[in-house]
Amino acid sequence: MFSYRKNFFRYEQRSTREVAVGKARLGGSNPIVVQSMLTSDTMDTDACLKETLELVESGCQIVRITAPTVKDASNLEFIRKGLNQLGCDVPLVADIHFKPEAAMEAAKWVEKVRINPGNFVDRKKFIIRSYTDEEYNRELQRIEEAFLPLLELCKKRKIALRIGTNHGSLSDRIMNRYGDTPQGMVESALEYAAVCRKYGFHDFVFSMKASNPRIMICAYRKLIQCLEGLGEDWNYPVHVGVTEAGDGEDGRIKSAIGIGSLLADGIGDTIRVSLTEKSIYEIPVAKKLIAVIDELAQAPSPKFSMAYSLPMEYNRRPSMKVDLGIGIGGNEPVRVAVPVSSYKFLRESPPGKDYIAEFGYDPAGVVELDLEDIDSIRALKDSPARLVTIKDGCPYPPLYAFRALATLLPSSHPILLKDTFSPLKDQSLGDREKNLIASSLHIGSLLCDGIGDAILLRRDPDPSYALVLSYSILQAAGNRIVKTEYVACPSCGRTLFDLQSTTSRIRKATGHLKGIKIAVMGCIVNGPGEMADADFGYVGGAPGKVNLYVGKKPVRFNIPEGEAVDALIDLIKKEGKWVDGPV
Repeated sequence: MFSYRKNFFRYEQRSTREVAVGKARLGGSNPIVVQSMLTSDTMDTDACLKETLELVESGCQIVRITAPTVKDASNLEFIRKGLNQLGCDVPLVADIHFKPEAAMEAAKWVEKVRINPGNFVDRKKFIIRSYTDEEYNRELQRIEEAFLPLLELCKKRKIALRIGTNHGSLSDRIMNRYGDTPQGMVESALEYAAVCRKYGFHDFVFSMKASNPRIMICAYRKLIQCLEGLGEDWNYPVHVGVTEAGDGEDGRIKSAIGIGSLLADGIGDTIRVSLTEKSIYEIPVAKKLIAVIDELAQAPSPKFSMAYSLPMEYNRRPSMKVDLGIGIGGNEPVRVAVPVSSYKFLRESPPGKDYIAEFGYDPAGVVELDLEDIDSIRALKDSPARLVTIKDGCPYPPLYAFRALATLLPSSHPILLKDTFSPLKDQSLGDREKNLIASSLHIGSLLCDGIGDAILLRRDPDPSYALVLSYSILQAAGNRIVKTEYVACPSCGRTLFDLQSTTSRIRKATGHLKGIKIAVMGCIVNGPGEMADADFGYVGGAPGKVNLYVGKKPVRFNIPEGEAVDALIDLIKKEGKWVDGPV
């Protein structure tokens, strides 16, 4: 279990040292910093300048640019100078994969360099082997020798580093010793952090990104646990994000669950919402997510002295099954409730065949509890199992309130989660996207921690929309699958095709394949490793050419882009996972 502070029933920012990135300040007492990444070709200076200015105008505080080659990295000089001439001093971050020499060139011109410890020195070959301690230590020495020149240049120029681990690109060495695990992600980053500290360099931040919110949440928690165990001076800031979150509402839901869960527990000093859309659309989502966190910080909180520890891995809270016309709790899937006033309409006119209103929420049929009445909650210990929730009007945020309930409540009773205790007030706010973010954060965070046997969403006044959103949150949190899932990387300068239009075409062709996960990746950097647990991969291999994967195994290469979607469909059919969609 995870515990880096004493009270998980209220908001409290993690204490970190401050790291400067140009004029931006990460950690310390500074507010959360919003950043994004250019989608323009790094060699197209004018396009990069235009996109950067648009991002800054929308509220972006740090801009990241890919530097896949030394040639690209050298053009950062002209991008930086061009911005300065335009009066824009936004800090720039060079994003580096595979090329230490590109990092060395980029570090001459930018305010921060991001390296991926999985591929900065190592090359992933998916080789299975055992390492003796001596062999492993030789590998660490090799890393230090390759990393040190960059470290010395960063010290000389007084620029920052991000040690950015990605779940899907762990090195073979890490994979063989720790597996494809959150602990492996942490160890991968700590290898590089140890070199930084050995040479007296402390201007760095960590990140632990994954496309699966559960894995990402656990990895960050494991990181903070390890840092606390190493000592008070390991209090480095962290960059938080869900990689390859996708597009549309699904991308926003995943980001709200993953990023929001961590921010709600005070973990995170800078964030990037990674959407498969124009970069400018990421900024409003990030700002609304921070606004929801600000509301948590200002809200009252339950006053409990009891201990609560966040889980380091997913385990569903045990309960006994109850019957309310449908089984709830025990080994049943997390159920979807709707207000009883909407139940008949939604049963007769569902928004889709897989979006079922499973039971109507009637306060008379559920045990409604007051968190202030602890004796009544504990008195349920000897009662038959009942579906339990918290009364409307509760002044505390749902995330913290239901944590408190799960701590106090005898485990036999299943819990109905609510995204709000004041539905009429929240519906009147009128910002659907912000309400989506808030619902996803509260409900998704609890589900990722194993709390909840049924959910009720009432922030949106449209019951049909709220029902679809309920299932989307359950899928993003890993509880139920009701539709095709897409793992799509955000666009950047490495992308070899238009990600938005391509993802849209793939969705149109495959969106009826319930339970299939398809990864759409713009280049080999986000290729076989970053696809993690996808069933099929559609990856840019060269300009105008696409490679197709089954899992992490490449099966077809250099397919002309115009033929690639049809080739993907043929591959899904060949693997026996195709069904015809509705006519």
